Amino acid sequence: MKLLLDLDEFAKTLTNKGYDGFFLTQEGYPDKVKDSINRFLEACRNGTDRPLHDNLLSLNTYLEWNGEDKEKVGCRMWVKFEDDKFDIQKIEIERKGRYGHLIKKSELTNLTTSSVPTAKEALAKVTDKPEQQLSFRKKGFRL
Repeated sequence: MKLLLDLDEFAKTLTNKGYDGFFLTQEGYPDKVKDSINRFLEACRNGTDRPLHDNLLSLNTYLEWNGEDKEKVGCRMWVKFEDDKFDIQKIEIERKGRYGHLIKKSELTNLTTSSVPTAKEALAKVTDKPEQQLSFRKKGFRL
């Protein structure tokens, strides 16, 4: 059985794993993870918004952002919520080029909040490690 965490514990766990940037909950409500989710849940209680899927909401954030004209790495977390308790179900990590074309994608399924990789580990899944460049300079005396 998966353990569902309350919002404070959920936000603290994500922040400790390096997901400390700004989030969008259901494509809106930009803020830190706890405040973004709180604003979305408040809008649901007021009747001005609702989840796109029953008991499932999406959290979007950037793992790497270097400006509009550079490559970027985005992360979408699918979060199950019941009675103000939360648990991550799936993560989609995408590296996109400067014009928005997909370069590399990774999908992690069957997760719990405690088994979510750190932000650096998630970033490494879509980052190509640069190969060590070899110097082909000939050594010795040339005439």
